[in-house]
Amino acid sequence: MKSLTEQEIRTAFVNCTKGEAKRLSVPRDLAERCWGDLDFLGWRDPRAPDRAYLVTELDGRPVGVQLRSSGVDSWQMRRSMCSLCVTTHTGGVSLMVAPRSGKAGQQGNSVGIYMCSDLACSLYVRGKKDAGIGARLHESLTLEEKVQRTVANLAAFIAKVTA
Repeated sequence: MKSLTEQEIRTAFVNCTKGEAKRLSVPRDLAERCWGDLDFLGWRDPRAPDRAYLVTELDGRPVGVQLRSSGVDSWQMRRSMCSLCVTTHTGGVSLMVAPRSGKAGQQGNSVGIYMCSDLACSLYVRGKKDAGIGARLHESLTLEEKVQRTVANLAAFIAKVTA
């Protein structure tokens, strides 16, 4: 992923108002991020822990999605698998819900996906972050194929948000 500025991030969101995008908390460490290892930029809002955001590049332009995560329930202490990167975690996967864009979102429609709670899918796929023993299933796919699968899964989710 190419590096993004705060302004590019704020204008990328497809499922929130311009005012909401203007008020959201953007990470302060954008210059220090290792953009080459990221398929998407994901972060949680430090002022509202149930709120998360992700921005990726689709068709050569940044696209951002506002998310809400579910609260911690007892079922989340079981091993669960991220739908994006196929990493399993014990208590580290959350249901993330995104309001749909446009009129559907204004009517309250949303789309959900189970994903890594820390939004570090790109790092798990590349082995740069460890989710513990048994977190990554043994696969015959190459690293490039795993990255492509993660990007395709994310693109499919964003397509549901913008449909």
